[in-house]
Amino acid sequence: MLKYVLKRIGLMLFTFFIIVTICFFIIRLLPREMPTDQNLAAVIASRWEALGYDEPIIVQYGIYLKNIFTKFDFGTSWKISLMKPALDVMGERILPTVIVNLYSLIFSIPFGIGLGIYAAIKKNKWQDHVISTLVIIFVSVPSYVYAFLVQYIFYFKLRWVPTNVLYSLEEAGGSYFTPKMFSSMILPILALSFGQIAGLCRFTRAELTETLTADYMLLARTKGLTKAQATTRHALKNAMVPILPMIISSFIGILGGSMIIEQIFSIPGVGSLYMMAINQLDYDIFMLDSIFYTFIGLSAGIVVDLSYGFIDPRIKMGQR
Repeated sequence: MLKYVLKRIGLMLFTFFIIVTICFFIIRLLPREMPTDQNLAAVIASRWEALGYDEPIIVQYGIYLKNIFTKFDFGTSWKISLMKPALDVMGERILPTVIVNLYSLIFSIPFGIGLGIYAAIKKNKWQDHVISTLVIIFVSVPSYVYAFLVQYIFYFKLRWVPTNVLYSLEEAGGSYFTPKMFSSMILPILALSFGQIAGLCRFTRAELTETLTADYMLLARTKGLTKAQATTRHALKNAMVPILPMIISSFIGILGGSMIIEQIFSIPGVGSLYMMAINQLDYDIFMLDSIFYTFIGLSAGIVVDLSYGFIDPRIKMGQR
């Protein structure tokens, strides 16, 4: 197991290095734009020269890596927050992104797994057909379409929800986990949740349907257990082995999809910061965001693989 973990971490770091290198060279090959203010442009130009931005691109990359490992310095924002460290700019935006995604995951898990269990129990009945049809529809539609739909229905037509999303502890009443905060974020939460609910439902139904037809379920019924007892004690326990790691990957999927949602609902999170960095050619902010998403995505793959062994000790990674 230790050998497998070390091997996966080594491959993850190698992949991480390749992706970061490609992102750095692509963004630095783009032309740099100076502000129209001549005095400000002169200050920025002198700062760029001091940081080695005028050196060959391979030298710039070496300076960038050296600053990260020796000073934990990921560069400076030149457009979004002028002359402010990139790490500080991103640090101010992580919490809104995490809160929205965490709420979406908490909302998606019980509904997705619950509907999947119900569809598996009602296999080939009208309830199963209705749920399966809805799942196909919801999986096929991207999250930004849901964003426009929930805005139109719940705000424009029904006027059930506010338009402003709360971001500060003072506005939320001293905690991010309050009904006031949740109600203000309900529209982006719904937009992110529909696809995840459908995915969890489909996966849960497939796993539980296979488990319910296993030989040990027939044995459990012949021993005198009712269908409900056999399902909860045996089928669900075994079906959850692949489902629980999927919940981890679902969080990563929501995190990636929230880029567009944050733009639509004006959420000052990491995703909207990423889009701003691309549009405004803010090099260091783009690089830090790329590092953030790349690291989370690669780490999630390792966590998902290892979680199988922790959930079911019979699964041993790395064995022949």
